[in-house]
Amino acid sequence: MTIWPDDIRQSAELVLERFAEKGWRIATAESCTGGMIAGALTEIPGSSRAVDRGFVTYSNAAKMDMLGVDAATLQHFGAVSRETALEMARGALGNSKANVAVAVTGVAGPGGGSEEKPVGLVHIAAATRKGTILHREMRYGDIGRDQVRLSTIRTALALLRDCVDQAFAPV
Repeated sequence: MTIWPDDIRQSAELVLERFAEKGWRIATAESCTGGMIAGALTEIPGSSRAVDRGFVTYSNAAKMDMLGVDAATLQHFGAVSRETALEMARGALGNSKANVAVAVTGVAGPGGGSEEKPVGLVHIAAATRKGTILHREMRYGDIGRDQVRLSTIRTALALLRDCVDQAFAPV
């Protein structure tokens, strides 16, 4: 039995397979998902071959303390921003043995949204030691907290697959 929908479990298995084939490791930096990306990955037996560590940085203080997110970034752009997500990914990479770090920050709801940053807005970023930086701004809408978080996991796993594909694509 698994706690994850079949598509998330299959995606996590594929990510782990691709990373293990390359001898790469993953770190996660999570705010709105609260560690669920790491949870989806570590649900798979043998995940220790590819998962290095996860950071749950729900508060701004945790983002700064654990990942080195700049206070000025948080003040100027806010916790839910492209800039913060990118700094989170870089910080997770710098504070781990991972080859790739994925970071998420967003408004899962049901409250907490604004006109500028509505419920369902999530920034997802990935950084690799080879210098690849990827970012996705997702506007899932006010589909419910659980669905925003599950959708974020799906997108984050797809972004991890993109990192492997881009890094090893034929020239």
